[in-house]
Amino acid sequence: MPKKLIVASLVSVALLTGCGEATNARQNAPAPLVQTQAVEVVPHQQSKTYIGRMDAVEDTAITAQVSGYLTERHFKEGQIVEKGQLLYSIEPSSFEAQVASAKAKLSEAQAALKKAELDYNRGQNLVKNKNISQAEYDALTATLMSARAQLEAGRAQLKVAEVNLSYTSIRAPFTGRISDSKVSKGDLLSPSSGVLTTLVSMDPIYASFSISERERLALGMDQIEGDGSDESNGVDVNIILEDGRVFEQHGKIDFLGNRINLNTGTLAMRAVVDNPNQRLLPGQHVRVELMEKKANDVVTVPRRAVQTDLEGDFVMVVTEGNMAERRNVALGPQVDSGVIIQSGLKHTDVVITQGLQRVRNGIPVRIDDQKSAEQGA
Repeated sequence: MPKKLIVASLVSVALLTGCGEATNARQNAPAPLVQTQAVEVVPHQQSKTYIGRMDAVEDTAITAQVSGYLTERHFKEGQIVEKGQLLYSIEPSSFEAQVASAKAKLSEAQAALKKAELDYNRGQNLVKNKNISQAEYDALTATLMSARAQLEAGRAQLKVAEVNLSYTSIRAPFTGRISDSKVSKGDLLSPSSGVLTTLVSMDPIYASFSISERERLALGMDQIEGDGSDESNGVDVNIILEDGRVFEQHGKIDFLGNRINLNTGTLAMRAVVDNPNQRLLPGQHVRVELMEKKANDVVTVPRRAVQTDLEGDFVMVVTEGNMAERRNVALGPQVDSGVIIQSGLKHTDVVITQGLQRVRNGIPVRIDDQKSAEQGA
């Protein structure tokens, strides 16, 4: 046999022997030691947070309805005023004179009507006896009707004069917080003077925000009636302040937009919140948390049990015979007990939490019972 052929044969034998030894070494290597933990089923209320802004339920500009000099301001700027409280007084003398004049004209019209009624009643008897002509009787009838019309006109003029007089006392249309005054005592006011001050209601107050179409369906918002009643929806509304604290009063959804905004792809929504201490102010930026009222059971695992590769998120579970098996999962939000698994696991599964570096799909593993028991405790 040639020398080169002998050398090649020896090399081949050596390589085959080495591969066999490596294979035997892998087969004889101990299974990786791992720690496990059973998945945990916990009640969970799905929630979502949105950027919102507080708005007043009532927001009005106070203006003058008649012309006159401002004689008095009856409020402190920035205070809470009650419905019907007097805010401004306009010089009333000219309007009081108009009321007096209207009352005098009304009395004159009443007297004229009385005379017309008496003349008409006498004319009825006279026309029957042919003592006056039909034309004279018709004139008496017309005079009576005109007197009645003059009386109605006098009453209307008196009503207008009284309304104008009432406008000299500017009152709060509702309870709320008033802003600073734009006018001072002695200013000449008129309907064209512009805004005298503004008034906003404080309790309750609106929280306005927007949600996407997908989130609307996920939270069941398509079934909300939007009338503010407890039975109208299945979500609670929490107001989260800028410092992270949750406002003590819960809100209720009271408005759901009727169309999706084509520019933003969102739907306008609004919640109403009791604000007894006026801590929330119109224009204040907050976070609005929508949370399901009823909790549902969800599967959770420790965050360290979740791995990620090109295929996505997955966990390794221990199956019958202590075999490792890969399970692709869909992750939900983080909770106290770990991360929610939306799909991919059953409530009876046991996941590997430690020793994942050497674990591969389909290989046997050894379970560190003591450590696993400590984790599950």
